[in-house]
Amino acid sequence: MNHWTKQSIEFAQQRNYLDELFKVYPLNPNLRRELSKIQIDKISSAYEQRDNVQLIQTLLEAELFPLKDSYIPFLRHDRDAITRNPQTVNRIAGNLYQMGLETIIEKCTNPKETNRQIGPLFKNWIQKNTIGVPILKDADEFLSSNINCILNSSDSAMQIFARDYLGFIRDKGVDFLAKFNSRYIVGEAKFLTDFGGHQNAQFEDALSSIHSFKGKKQIENEVIPVAILDGVLYIKGRNKMHEYIINHRKDNIFSALVLREFLYSL
Repeated sequence: MNHWTKQSIEFAQQRNYLDELFKVYPLNPNLRRELSKIQIDKISSAYEQRDNVQLIQTLLEAELFPLKDSYIPFLRHDRDAITRNPQTVNRIAGNLYQMGLETIIEKCTNPKETNRQIGPLFKNWIQKNTIGVPILKDADEFLSSNINCILNSSDSAMQIFARDYLGFIRDKGVDFLAKFNSRYIVGEAKFLTDFGGHQNAQFEDALSSIHSFKGKKQIENEVIPVAILDGVLYIKGRNKMHEYIINHRKDNIFSALVLREFLYSL
């Protein structure tokens, strides 16, 4: 088993793992979406006047449409389709009226799903200088730096750097880029909250990334791909994620909570 994977498993099973992990992923399931007073007034007016077109147009401006319907994304991306498809508009509006105005407002302000909150949290945690080295925004400065440092920039800038300089061949971003002792450490960070379905796919996605440094790189320095994973994969049991991490020593898979120790060991 990889040493850092073992460290992560021991942390998860013997210490206050979840308490410490909350510092990295401070999820707030009660954080509701917001509607402005103007939006609420427009929704209420269209609802009371039974103005189907105006009701749907106004609700499409909200972050969350209150009704799950497979035709909504099309209308959201092509607003002109609202006037071209009156039967679809009337059908959706009829379902909205059945819900009632209070329920419509409530569903528009439903909290974000937990997995939708996770994305930027790891990079926010890095930005707090938890590692203890300079955090840079400029890719050129990061490349030319002779000291240990981290590039914590936009997703697109980090993806371009990983592709052009480190030989990353996937068409997606990376969450972590660091330079320690002239080595480049690069990878994804994920919080895997459960087994099966989407979470298994997220695990496979992280594995694909650490195995995707096969392109031509513009530097001679060593590149160390990592998967900074947290969650249920460290629970012992007969599940595919745990079985994989204990049987693949060469893969650097470990918790964000041992990331600092890993970097300073290089």
